[in-house]
Amino acid sequence: MGLSLLGTATVAGAVESLPKLQVDPALLGGGASSPPAETPAETPAATSTSPAVAAPQVVTAPAPAAAPQPRAAVTIPRKEATKTTVATAKSLPLLRVDPALLGERDATLMAAPSSTLKEPPLVVAQPALVPTYSAHVAAGVLPGPSLKTSGKLLAHATAPDELLPTFLTADHITGQSDVQMVAEGHVDLRRRGAVLKSDRLTHWQANDEVEAEGNVDLTNEGDRIRGPRLRMKLGENTGFFEQPEYQIRRPQTGTPPVLWAAGEEPAGHLTTGQGVASRLDFEGKGKYHLTDATYSTCTPAAGDSPDWFARTSSLRLDYAEQEGVANNATLYFKGVPILYSPWLSFSLNNERQSGLLTPTIGSTTRGGFEFTQPFYWNIAPNMDATIAPRMITRRGVLWNGEYRYLEPTYSGTFEGQLLPNDRLEDKRRSAYSYVHNQNFGYGVSGSLNLNGASDGTYFSDLANNSSIIAQTNLLRQGTLSYGASWWSASVLAQSYQTLQDPALPPVVTPYKRLPQINVNANRSDLPLGMSFAFAGENVNFRHPTLTEGRRFTLYPQISWPLQTAAFFITPKIGLHSTRYRLDKQALGVPDNITRTVPIASIDSGVTFERPLEWFGTALTQTLEPRLFYLYIPERDQSQIPVFDSALADFNFAQIFSENRYVGGDRINDANQLTGMLTSRLLDPESGAEILRAAFGQRLYFTTQHVGLPGEVLRNDRQTDLLGAFSGRVLPKTYVDAGVQYNTRLGQMERLNISGRYQPEAGKLLNTGYRYTRDQLGQFDISGQWPLSGGWHGVGRYNYSIREKRLVESVAGLEYDGGCWVGRVVVQRLATQTQRVNSSLFFQLELNGFARLGSNPLELLKRAVPGYGVINRSTDSVEDSFAP
Repeated sequence: MGLSLLGTATVAGAVESLPKLQVDPALLGGGASSPPAETPAETPAATSTSPAVAAPQVVTAPAPAAAPQPRAAVTIPRKEATKTTVATAKSLPLLRVDPALLGERDATLMAAPSSTLKEPPLVVAQPALVPTYSAHVAAGVLPGPSLKTSGKLLAHATAPDELLPTFLTADHITGQSDVQMVAEGHVDLRRRGAVLKSDRLTHWQANDEVEAEGNVDLTNEGDRIRGPRLRMKLGENTGFFEQPEYQIRRPQTGTPPVLWAAGEEPAGHLTTGQGVASRLDFEGKGKYHLTDATYSTCTPAAGDSPDWFARTSSLRLDYAEQEGVANNATLYFKGVPILYSPWLSFSLNNERQSGLLTPTIGSTTRGGFEFTQPFYWNIAPNMDATIAPRMITRRGVLWNGEYRYLEPTYSGTFEGQLLPNDRLEDKRRSAYSYVHNQNFGYGVSGSLNLNGASDGTYFSDLANNSSIIAQTNLLRQGTLSYGASWWSASVLAQSYQTLQDPALPPVVTPYKRLPQINVNANRSDLPLGMSFAFAGENVNFRHPTLTEGRRFTLYPQISWPLQTAAFFITPKIGLHSTRYRLDKQALGVPDNITRTVPIASIDSGVTFERPLEWFGTALTQTLEPRLFYLYIPERDQSQIPVFDSALADFNFAQIFSENRYVGGDRINDANQLTGMLTSRLLDPESGAEILRAAFGQRLYFTTQHVGLPGEVLRNDRQTDLLGAFSGRVLPKTYVDAGVQYNTRLGQMERLNISGRYQPEAGKLLNTGYRYTRDQLGQFDISGQWPLSGGWHGVGRYNYSIREKRLVESVAGLEYDGGCWVGRVVVQRLATQTQRVNSSLFFQLELNGFARLGSNPLELLKRAVPGYGVINRSTDSVEDSFAP
């Protein structure tokens, strides 16, 4: 049977019960209207010059043939939309139309003239009315209505929930829609975003409440809950579900919205939580309270148990706040309980949340077994803290703390470590780091970077990162800067804490800068396209044992860049002037020293291009020669102390610089020409670079006279030859190589070469070799590769050929269980004192829930360039707090 309900009244009856429809003849082109007769007369022909309008006709269709009885179907409008105003045809006044609208001549007021008509339409004189729009449209004076597109995208307009209808179908439906309706047999109730199926359903329209019994299946925006009985207020999304099986799906942070299609799996990156419970209470949209429940992100096969799940006496899932809270939670893995917690809080989308983080477990050679239990405090959306006591069996408890904050104008991080009593060293040990950045507005900014440690072996004893272990000077610096459109200034105070390891040679402490003032300017809008640049410095160097002094430098420069698409040439001249005022200098060295050096240079280059076909692929090849000439006359600088100068590394980045020294205590003499030839292969459509090869060398026209103390002065007429090659040599294969070759001795000075093969995510091989004559020779190989059956191997082997010892080795196995990942990683790391520290990392990561054990991810990302996590949930979620 079929039933259609409109509002709260049921419309029924025959057409004959309605009064006859009467139309004013004026609407059909006739004259003035007159009262209707009892018997309708024949409509007279129109005498107007306007087009005749045909009278509508009513056609009665034959009755349809009998059809099978359909299931009951009801459309239940919401109660707010049921108010209806009804008026009968007899109660309405007779509709009258002015004859002037239909072309009659008895009007006295003329419409506005029209260029498209011989005569304007006539309008009846009505002092209170203007000529109607419809009359002008009919006469062709004005255009008719039309659709107009919007100039911007607008949000899709959706009706509020209280105005949306509810559709109900079943084998049998009884009751009244505005009071109570009972549906039985294959019940299917639908409302926007929700589908409810059951064997029997009762719906109360007054409070929009339903009670479903028997094979209840509720689907709501991707969430699916099944059980024997449900009672729920649909509009408020409150109620309860007895003995449910639930599956809740939500898109992860930073992923596109998930689109749901009826009868299809949702497309997108989802976090799925599912389990069973004795009762589920709905507490509003996206809020669930489950009693005696299990929770897991695994999706097992039918009849199987999930690989891991948490069993709780009470579980609250709040997807509005993205937080889950469990009471009396026991964590099971492969059916074995591995963790119990009386209270457990976890994030539903891997975002920050206060609570106990998963502990880390590990061991080292000297420290022994280690256990760390961090607590995270999400103080505010822009502020958090972490406290992580680290128990080291042979040393004691090392307290770790971190505090971070982020504001629109400033941000910072403080980290501190305290070991009250190191049982191996029998002393108190600590370290700290504080970084702060501040924007004061109006171009003014500042920063602080403060670091310190209690002793020289703190990091070598307690850190497990090679870059931290190797540091010997801890920076302590404060900066205040101002930046304008074409000039800037800064004030800096800088010092270092030098870590002295008694087992190693002494480390020289760097000079303190108390303070250093810098002023820089650059104007490129001078007449004739010329540019002006200026660099100024005033710095006070302090040291407890070495020569101290103040250095004042002025370096104005002017250049004239000339550039086209094919070539450029830039002549430049400058005057570098420096004045020293010294204290504690050696005997015979004056207190005041002045150095003034003119500097002139010409930089030029040309770019040639040609089409090229390489292995059947159309490419563009470039040839880019570049020449740089530099002249700096010799100045005696032997009496100037060395505060911050050192010989710069010789490479492609430095070969075109004016000074071969870093710092301001030495300005080299130069009469030299530097040349470089670069060739590139480009994609002609995108311009992307595929391959690059470059060669460069510097030619000297005079011998070297300026140098650092102890430096062997150059007497050759040319430098070593530099070469570089980089790019994609094969599909998914990349090479980067650099070489420095001594042409006079015919030997290699330096060689760095590396290669990477990465056919897809999770498949990676890296190789590298670094060589510096008489100093360094290291071979490095690393990679990540799937093995079989969900197993992945990852590792690194870095070996020093010159020292004949291991630098670092990492070996690990990962297993992807679909909803969990297990990692076992072993690290061996050499220290500066010929010792080797060994570390063991074991981690069980339950996707979308927690990580248990020691975390090797930071180690793997550093040791294996290009490493990627094998489970999507970890890879896609980044720390939302980044000061």
